[in-house]
Amino acid sequence: MKKVLAILLAGMMTATAFAGCGGGGGTASKTEGGNATKDEGGSSKTANLIDPSWPEASVFGDENNITLKVWAPDKGVALAQKQIEEFKKHYPEKTFNIEVVAQGENDAATLIVNDATKAADVFSFPSDQLNKLKDAQVLTQVAPVFLDTVKAMNAEKTVTAGTFDVNGEQQLLAFPETNDNGYYLVYDNTVVTAEDAKTFEGILEACKKAKKTFVMDAGNGFYSCVFAFTGGATIDGFESDGATQKFVEYNEDEVVKTLQAFGKLMKTYKGTFVSQDPANISTGFKNGKVGAGVDGTWNSTPDKEALGDKFGAAKLPTIKVGSEDKQWISMFGYKYIGVNSHSKFPRSAQILAYYLAGQKCQEERANELGWGPSNLEAQKAVADNPILTAVSEQSNFAVPQVNIAGTFWSSMGTLGSEMYKDGFNPDDAAAVKTLFEKTIANVRDE
Repeated sequence: MKKVLAILLAGMMTATAFAGCGGGGGTASKTEGGNATKDEGGSSKTANLIDPSWPEASVFGDENNITLKVWAPDKGVALAQKQIEEFKKHYPEKTFNIEVVAQGENDAATLIVNDATKAADVFSFPSDQLNKLKDAQVLTQVAPVFLDTVKAMNAEKTVTAGTFDVNGEQQLLAFPETNDNGYYLVYDNTVVTAEDAKTFEGILEACKKAKKTFVMDAGNGFYSCVFAFTGGATIDGFESDGATQKFVEYNEDEVVKTLQAFGKLMKTYKGTFVSQDPANISTGFKNGKVGAGVDGTWNSTPDKEALGDKFGAAKLPTIKVGSEDKQWISMFGYKYIGVNSHSKFPRSAQILAYYLAGQKCQEERANELGWGPSNLEAQKAVADNPILTAVSEQSNFAVPQVNIAGTFWSSMGTLGSEMYKDGFNPDDAAAVKTLFEKTIANVRDE
């Protein structure tokens, strides 16, 4: 593995070779005998870009008859296949057999850690899996020859979140893919107005008046963490054992009051507030039963198709806690493209990952799948997208989805489920406090 991690891919891809997906390096014009010839101000300068342990390598090294497996989520398979066909055209001298397999991103880390030799060579995954993948040593760091370009062309937060200290060296362990792995308010603008959308109370009242439902998955910790986060109980990495979640300082009374406020609205608007999987939102828009919901960018296409001209998007609302309107604080993360350190074609896998993480490919995913780019130029190209605008605004009121303990999700999900139950009494501050303290204890695995 150490050798794989040390690879310096030969020859920064030529401007023409990576024009298709915006590699953006543009520093190497050709490769010659293991060196890359760079044009600088009209003069040529030779720079050795190859690891000495691979002296015969040139771009792909001696890799040919290349067989790779790529994992992509169900909705992204067709686009990934199209992008890979474009990738192949840049290297007609190479023989490729690249298989794209549908695989949910949430299970990527578990499957790779269980058996990396049978997993994909190149795969997409969310940022909360970074630690698990790093600790299992199944990620190949972004090759140094690509590093400066990747850093310069992507949002700083995505690069920082993916960078770790490995044996005293700062390593970017995967290629940034998105800057939007979060959720936002989606609504039928004939039911909820832009003004209604600013407050939770306004949304619920508008939905109730129209006899529509508001959908949020209160039993899923990814969404229900909003209840505690909005009260100020945010997380901050792990304790020294690498598995115990740490909570930053917070005012417990404020957290309890905030949980009570959410609970009271659930109770007051019972039947309007419905806890369901967000996958049901687009169906509800289509059949006229849903007025608004909390959904993620991954469902943006079906939501837009269901609503058409009635589509509305905004950052998450505020909720009144006492006399204060508190902005909802959500979970927000990123997606990356990783390279399996057990790949039998490590150079080819790295080059393909670099290509798929480039500007044009990110723009295509933004336009066809609604994924928000991490690439800065791609962000400009989709700046008028209302969903990505909403998610970007919400990212200013969010906790980074990095370094999340395994106990966090189920505990936060239980918190939301308990608050949603008929028997929950939001007026009983002592009971709410006990529920919160139990949640914290479970997250900490005490």
